[in-house]
Amino acid sequence: MNNFKKIGMTALAASLVSTSVFAGEVTVAGGASMTVEGYSTTGERNAGKGFSMGNQLTFTGGGELDNGLTVGISFVLDQGDEGTTGASTSPFDSHSVSISSDALGTITMHGEGGSSAQAAIDTTAAGDIWDTFDGATTGTTVSSSSSGSDILVYNLPSMVDGLAVSASYSPQQTARSSSTAYALTYTGVEGLSVSYGVGEATVTAVTNTDVDSTTMKASYAYGPITVAYSNNDYQTAVANSDQETTSYKVSYTVSDGLSVSYGTEEITLENDNQDAEYEMFTVAYTSGGMTVTAKQASSTDALHGTTLLEDRDYWSLGLAFAF
Repeated sequence: MNNFKKIGMTALAASLVSTSVFAGEVTVAGGASMTVEGYSTTGERNAGKGFSMGNQLTFTGGGELDNGLTVGISFVLDQGDEGTTGASTSPFDSHSVSISSDALGTITMHGEGGSSAQAAIDTTAAGDIWDTFDGATTGTTVSSSSSGSDILVYNLPSMVDGLAVSASYSPQQTARSSSTAYALTYTGVEGLSVSYGVGEATVTAVTNTDVDSTTMKASYAYGPITVAYSNNDYQTAVANSDQETTSYKVSYTVSDGLSVSYGTEEITLENDNQDAEYEMFTVAYTSGGMTVTAKQASSTDALHGTTLLEDRDYWSLGLAFAF
């Protein structure tokens, strides 16, 4: 990580609150990755191979004001894939401003790239294996509460040791409804992490249809073994749109740099007799700021949200760098 220090960020502070700032610091962290991946089906063993890459710089800055508040800013410079052309329309992937103190907690306004309190924890225990198969065909997105731009998130100050509580609000916009969400995570027992989150919204485009998203997660680490479970439930009055995702994962840390894991996911769609089942085996090796990852995954019975019933396989080999 490269550090760039800047003293006297008065201009920044004046744009946020009418007070002065003692000192500020801006840090820059970078990441890059290269991946080769491929798909196959029951009838066609070579359904597609491809290369992909990632690169981004994350700028984080902040300073303490003379009234005890800490103001922070963050934005990501990332020429990522957005839209169907694979080219980004903006160099910024996400940006936010936060205000915090020990007594106040932290209030964060996400201008872009944020997540609601519930959506921030809704990654499945196995790591969203279903999303891996988007390159093979278009299925139904595993739904949650609002995430994206213009989200206000409040992380409450610590009231109970090991308990983190957050709440969020996203106002109504042209293409989406307003939404509220909250989440709780407890880590007060060594090795244990338990999370619960709920998101609620009213979809105005479908005559005030209510949407409820619920996430439950738990993981326990004992020595080199970690076992994780998650359940994501999405319910709406829109016909045939309810879905439930259940996931498990077992990880084993072989050494400081080497780990292996096996995860599964099952997605049940309302009025769909064909559940989608996924599994993935992963091996990862980390040395310094470099991580090599090999994955082998498969989908059985069906890809969720499609009529494609043939089994599909996926493999990838990736190289990632952090600096």
